[in-house]
Amino acid sequence: MKSIISLVLRYIPRPYLQLVGHWAARLLSIFYTGSKVECPVCNSKYRKFLPYGRNTSSRENALCPSCLSLERHRLMALYMKRRTNFYTANLKVLHVAPEYCFIDRFEQMKNLDYITADIESPLAKVKMDIHQIPFEANTFDVAICNHVMEHVDDYILAMSELHRVLKPGGWALIQSPQDMKYEVTYEDPTITDPKEREIHFLQNDHLRLFGRNYGKELEKGGFKVTEDRFVMDELTKAEVQRYSLPGEEIVYFCQK
Repeated sequence: MKSIISLVLRYIPRPYLQLVGHWAARLLSIFYTGSKVECPVCNSKYRKFLPYGRNTSSRENALCPSCLSLERHRLMALYMKRRTNFYTANLKVLHVAPEYCFIDRFEQMKNLDYITADIESPLAKVKMDIHQIPFEANTFDVAICNHVMEHVDDYILAMSELHRVLKPGGWALIQSPQDMKYEVTYEDPTITDPKEREIHFLQNDHLRLFGRNYGKELEKGGFKVTEDRFVMDELTKAEVQRYSLPGEEIVYFCQK
């Protein structure tokens, strides 16, 4: 059963999985009845989460059958609940490349004026190139833009645009895949074979892999950046296991 689930989830592209695959995931959830793990996005409980991953060996205990959250989404949900005013203040929010698991929930929150945007995602309501965000300066209280900077041509310009549209005192979450063995951002445009790019950059459509300097890269966009080791320093081992979180991921809290 595990191998069948892994194959199904691995070869359905995530945009299509987000649009139609939630029904398949919910059907599969009958094999995961229990309460050992809990999703902080949708509050569902299971024996464990579904396997998920693009590469040959998928990650165990990764995908919530109910809302399709992954480890990084559950981390964002917990972080915003415990560390920010996202759920308590009246905020105007720009969500770039919006994740399926969050959209309906954020749209229903009465304290948010919530706008989704992306250049190609069918989930976003505003078609937008992040290199040229079509909003005036000082418009938003919050910007959420996760797993985007590894895809864009000019990530410093994209970061600067997010900084520009935030109000003074506003904050952003701009997470990206990292490999801590690299001191600086790793790029190599001479690697063109898709399989080789996946080996070097985790996915063949990634243009780079950020290293330990990611916080410094975000500062080039104008942000004051706090490197928050929230998972490592604030959460118990039991919480990390219960929510199935990325245990070593640093949250980059960006302020204007």
